[in-house]
Amino acid sequence: MPDDCLFCKIATHELPSDMLYEDSNYVVFRDIHPKAPVHLLIVPKTHIRSVNDIEPEHTGLVGGLFTLAAKMAQKEGINKSGYKLLFNVEKGGGQEIFHLHLHLFGGWER
Repeated sequence: MPDDCLFCKIATHELPSDMLYEDSNYVVFRDIHPKAPVHLLIVPKTHIRSVNDIEPEHTGLVGGLFTLAAKMAQKEGINKSGYKLLFNVEKGGGQEIFHLHLHLFGGWER
């Protein structure tokens, strides 16, 4: 874990967050600058810098992000109305925190 990684510090409870879920592999918390009525960050506890740094041994961990996203969408009551999932990759792709994370957006009324 890099000493300056914000998401590693949240995952180890060194920094506060609006934590909604935690298990041995992941944490889920609300984004502090939400872009939707529901904006969650689904973060593996294992430090992986970005999508570009995913290795074959991370396959199960990365797949679990999607399973957890569906679970959290249901918990937030947006699974039926719909939601978006997004990875930002590197600075040019909008990544600001260099620790792999999946954004879950939803809650819009259409």
